[in-house]
Amino acid sequence: MHPFRKAVEERDAAAVESLLADDVLFTSPVAFKPYRGKAFTAAILRGVLRVFDDFTYTREIVDANGRDHAFLFTATVDGKRIQGCDFLHFDEEGKIDDFTVMVRPLSAAQALAEAMGAQFDRVTAEAAAGPTS
Repeated sequence: MHPFRKAVEERDAAAVESLLADDVLFTSPVAFKPYRGKAFTAAILRGVLRVFDDFTYTREIVDANGRDHAFLFTATVDGKRIQGCDFLHFDEEGKIDDFTVMVRPLSAAQALAEAMGAQFDRVTAEAAAGPTS
């Protein structure tokens, strides 16, 4: 099992954070502007772990060189079933330097946006405190 998948499925936020490059670019499915940096991305991902219930990866797709991965998942957010995909690119050191998330259907994406909006102050405070790894 891929270390990222294992960390997420075990809800091990420290292990997920350890896989992020310092300058990782995170593109959210519900925010217009991408976020840059390990501290903010790790804080966002901790927020996601708090709002997702019944999270499961259902499929993993890897390119031939092993640096691009797509992890398809299902979860529940505020009673809405969500399907999504984490698109990850790994740098030469094996750290995630590009992380894009897409989700569907629209009603679940809206529930995710609301749930993460409620987390935003906490996410911002955690990011300001800096990386934990």
